[in-house]
Amino acid sequence: MTEALYLDDSGVRSFEATVERALDDRIVLDATHFYPEGGGQPADRGVLSDGSREWPVTDVQKQDTIYHHVTGTPPEPGTTVRGDLDAERRETLSRYHTAQHLLSAVLLDEYDAETTGNQIYTDSARIDAAYDRFDGTDLADIETRLNDLVDAGTPVTWYTLDREVAERELDPERTRLELLPDSITELRIVEVEGPDGDVFDRTACAGTHVTSTDAVGEVTVTGRETAGKGEERLRFVLE
Repeated sequence: MTEALYLDDSGVRSFEATVERALDDRIVLDATHFYPEGGGQPADRGVLSDGSREWPVTDVQKQDTIYHHVTGTPPEPGTTVRGDLDAERRETLSRYHTAQHLLSAVLLDEYDAETTGNQIYTDSARIDAAYDRFDGTDLADIETRLNDLVDAGTPVTWYTLDREVAERELDPERTRLELLPDSITELRIVEVEGPDGDVFDRTACAGTHVTSTDAVGEVTVTGRETAGKGEERLRFVLE
């Protein structure tokens, strides 16, 4: 099983690893900082190289382990490779994912609207929320609140926690533990500190994030649409 190094440190952009398996256009490494698609966040892109050859990484997927889809004949098992992530793509996705957490928390706090889905792109993002309808005033207020949180420049941190402890001690509305398979017994918790020093958001999440809210950049809520009965979809972009 590939060690998912990105869970501990979202800031690493280059690393070394050993090829464990090569299957068609897929490479399995003993460890990786490439994020596999999941949780509404697209996969990382980048390059694997061994000093003389390069393999562009076109996709990363997690199944029984993490598979790096590459262009060209993959290297032999046992080969030591260097992984270089597309740094700009990773930073952008991390900013959007952190902004999504802020938006989910604002919607829950101020509108009692639970997030029911989300999707992040490299140039925009959307959130689906359990709410009848947001009007223009709501959108302006949400945007202002989000940018206040960004400007506060508060820490974003993450850690692992035993599932039984999380179910006993954490707010289920925020962590949404019921969405996770029972087989997951150790959780990665992402916390965002609020301007008052208290925890503003605490969510079970395996995605990548920036380490401070001011790294998110200015948020613009671009619109809303109906996503179904009693469900709204909000779209936003970052500066």
